[in-house]
Amino acid sequence: MAKSIRVFYGKEHGLVGRSRLDFKWGIHPPITPLSIVHVSAAEATEYGTAYVIGPNGNPQQEFIFSLGDADVWVSNVSPHTGGVAFILHVNAPGPVAVVVTITVEEGAPAQFRAP
Repeated sequence: MAKSIRVFYGKEHGLVGRSRLDFKWGIHPPITPLSIVHVSAAEATEYGTAYVIGPNGNPQQEFIFSLGDADVWVSNVSPHTGGVAFILHVNAPGPVAVVVTITVEEGAPAQFRAP
């Protein structure tokens, strides 16, 4: 079964332009260079208190995804032992809050060298 985690980076992280990020995640089984990892990102709005409520009435997250004016995307996803490195792009005049979702699939992919 795939495992996912969301990482919120507030404006205080100063994310604007091209940033190299490295997220280490101690899941089992651990991430390896053979892992299948998907990373997505979006601009977010922070609320500071639990804003999104889960199905049991429990607070789930303190932010929401927002379609703001910033263009936000991820490239160069590179799994390594214990984590994943990637490039986060934020095309905005100044820092914005960003949410990154990291998903790791089970198993390793079949491999093929293109001719």
